[in-house]
Amino acid sequence: MIGGGASGLMAAGRAAELGASVLLLEKMGRVGIKLALTGRGRCNLTNSGDLQSFIESYRHNGKFLYNVFSRFFNHDLIAFFNARGLATIEERGRRIFPISNRAHEVVHIIREYASSHGVRVVIHSPVREILVREDRAVGVRTDSSIFEATRVILATGGASYPQTGSSGDGYGMAEKLGHTIQPIRPSLVPLEIEESFVRDLQGLGLKNIKVTILRAGRRGGQEFGEMLFTHFGVSGPIILTLSGEVVAEMAKGKGKVELSIDFKPALSWDQVEGRLIRKFQTQQRKQISTIMTNLLPRRLVPVFLQRSGISNTSKGSEIRLEERKRVMNFLKDWRLTVKGPRPIEEAIITAGGICVREIHPQTLESKIIRGLHFCGEVIDVDGKTGGYNLQAAFSTGWVAGEAAAKRS
Repeated sequence: MIGGGASGLMAAGRAAELGASVLLLEKMGRVGIKLALTGRGRCNLTNSGDLQSFIESYRHNGKFLYNVFSRFFNHDLIAFFNARGLATIEERGRRIFPISNRAHEVVHIIREYASSHGVRVVIHSPVREILVREDRAVGVRTDSSIFEATRVILATGGASYPQTGSSGDGYGMAEKLGHTIQPIRPSLVPLEIEESFVRDLQGLGLKNIKVTILRAGRRGGQEFGEMLFTHFGVSGPIILTLSGEVVAEMAKGKGKVELSIDFKPALSWDQVEGRLIRKFQTQQRKQISTIMTNLLPRRLVPVFLQRSGISNTSKGSEIRLEERKRVMNFLKDWRLTVKGPRPIEEAIITAGGICVREIHPQTLESKIIRGLHFCGEVIDVDGKTGGYNLQAAFSTGWVAGEAAAKRS
């Protein structure tokens, strides 16, 4: 077993539970480092959605997981942790968390699951090479030793959060053996914005808004929920979810990518205009900066009016038709120009990885090298926020470990 993250620990534990002799090699000083950081230390274990909603939550290659989820899915994962003393709770968006809100408890349970079945863990042991003989994996080489094996599971994670050990090592190992690596790029990552005014809005959160991706005026993906302004641009749940598509669009190099913010997604354009007309008529003597605080967060109003070309001191009675139209347009379609994603080191997960066409979906065994299995983020499957990626890690780990044990 190469790697001691969520998928690696699950794979090791499951293989050992079925009677395999398992050695887990971890490059860092302890296992589960990245897992302990997930969900801001709370650990969004999974999501209670049905199978189809899961498959659709992955930006691409979701269908590859049909067989995996048929073997170990969200209800199995919840039962797994509940049986080991970890109570869970469902929160907004059907997200499942430990009631304790402590990711370290999740790490402890999965680590104990592996060790209780006899998994031997060796830390500070980065694997440099997967050994192959006659197109079959026969072991691995570290800096100090060669370990022989009848099966090898590669669970090295992606290339995000390198300080946790997830630095992309597995891609090179797989590629050296003939596997195709789909281009690596950040996913679930904050976005940098070209407009400088975002710095003035740093720390401002927006709720119940809709953000849509625009490329040359063509509408792409959209999400409803929460967004956060930062010193470099935007972040928050809906931005992270849309970021994978944004990065993919920018990689095409066919014009600028914009984000369109709808501050009033529950209202039609006509309803927004009607509301503006009523407010300007009933509050004729009030300054528009005061009127707009009933429609937008107070910190956003000065920037909003400046971009609309309207003076803060203009009164409701002084707002002309074209100015009202601009306000309406900005409330329903406020544009931000994407400069690019933050560095991959800041991404929650990595998009790209080992091509799924080269992996047997039933066993997660390589179609190129017999006896070599893959699990977790190293595979080219990435999903949106909400517990989907961690469920994929645990599920692929379970299936890879089970398959490796039964075929050893």
